Amino acid sequence: MRGDLLSDPVEGLDEALAVVDAFDEALVAGLLRPGPAQAAAVAGLADAVAGTPLAARVAEAAGRASAGAAGEDHFVALAAARCALLGSVHDALTRRIDEAVGRPAAEDGSEGSGPTSAVADPGANLLAAARSWLCDLARGGWRGIDHELVAGAGPVVSAMLPDPGLRRRATLLDGFAAELAASCPGATLERVPVRRWADLWSRALLLTVPGSAGARPVAPVTGRLLPLGVDVQEHATAVQAQVHAVFEPADGGAPRLVRAGVSAPKPDTVVGAGLWQLLRPRMSLLGAVSEGRSMELDAMPVTAEGDLIWDDERARPGEPADAFATARVMLSTATAARVAPLDRHPVRIAVPVLLEGYTPRSEEHRLVFDLAGQLLAVDADRVPAAGPLTPEAVAASHACVGLLRWDAGEFLLQPLAVEATVRKKAVAAHAGAWAGGTTDKAGVRAEKAATDAVAVLRERAGRLLRK
Repeated sequence: MRGDLLSDPVEGLDEALAVVDAFDEALVAGLLRPGPAQAAAVAGLADAVAGTPLAARVAEAAGRASAGAAGEDHFVALAAARCALLGSVHDALTRRIDEAVGRPAAEDGSEGSGPTSAVADPGANLLAAARSWLCDLARGGWRGIDHELVAGAGPVVSAMLPDPGLRRRATLLDGFAAELAASCPGATLERVPVRRWADLWSRALLLTVPGSAGARPVAPVTGRLLPLGVDVQEHATAVQAQVHAVFEPADGGAPRLVRAGVSAPKPDTVVGAGLWQLLRPRMSLLGAVSEGRSMELDAMPVTAEGDLIWDDERARPGEPADAFATARVMLSTATAARVAPLDRHPVRIAVPVLLEGYTPRSEEHRLVFDLAGQLLAVDADRVPAAGPLTPEAVAASHACVGLLRWDAGEFLLQPLAVEATVRKKAVAAHAGAWAGGTTDKAGVRAEKAATDAVAVLRERAGRLLRK
């Protein structure tokens, strides 16, 4: 990897982010009665997309918003402009990563470019109600939120949740409203999560446009799946494991990067290795990851964005496959899928890479990898407690398979697996090593504790249902 390319500035990046930051600050006070600074921020957003197909609509929206007279269509146009700017940042950063690792650019084509049709969504009235609530939020601003305003999302979410076609958007609205409710009243907030709430607001608003969340095209694929590692994302009430892998088509086509995810609700008492008990029954791939095996896929559906729609009936365990061997042989030639327009955001960048020959060391109270004089920060906080991979193991390693991310103006590496030399032998530690079960003492203790906690919760739930 060319570490110098990751540290070199990307042309236009700071300017694009500055425009987004200014618009996000305008949402803090709200756009009902915008002041000069807010009007300038909205005008700056319009100027930034002046050479694009959005130009006319965003210019009109900026003019109306600056006068405090923006309607729903105008707020949607502003959200689209913000999304487009962050999409351009995403594209510039991913191109820089491709250059740094010497990987082919993302697949070209239109299959991942958006919804399959422009037909109206079911529940158009509910989407309009959600859009109206989101526009009221923009007018009031984050400092203007109160329980009455936030509660307006409740009836809309309740009506949307029973409809499978609206559930994705309902979940986003529900989570966003819950965050806002926990922060009410906004006037007393010491610190506003400006970027996060603007991200949630703009994404939710665009998803209320009919057709924006339409079904994405899928195609069956047959071949060999070679896992690279597992990214575990944990919340108090939910957990997700996302397996990053290289897919080798049976027809001899070029290898490609794919993902397979599984998620489950959870009680907040189940943590660490106990998480695998909730996920393991839902996807056999986790067992293959734990055993260091490939999987043979037969007509497994995959989206244009590279997400496998996992079906255990279409997969069977294959031959042993070492993640580091896969990374060394195939990772640099595997192509990535295109990213859907609404998913083009810097925070979603997670590119599998292989690093070798670095020197781990501490720099300004954090771990970094020294790549021939170029420093790459390691995001050790993302190392999950659900496996044997630890920050200490990362700090003692000489090879790493990880996800290259971007946050707060710099590239970061999230380790998925590392190799270290112990007694003159190469020893690997994987974040997903306990996914299919373990004989490791620490893992066994954690699994037992989780088993006991789940058993108690099930017994209590059974008692409540019997009453």
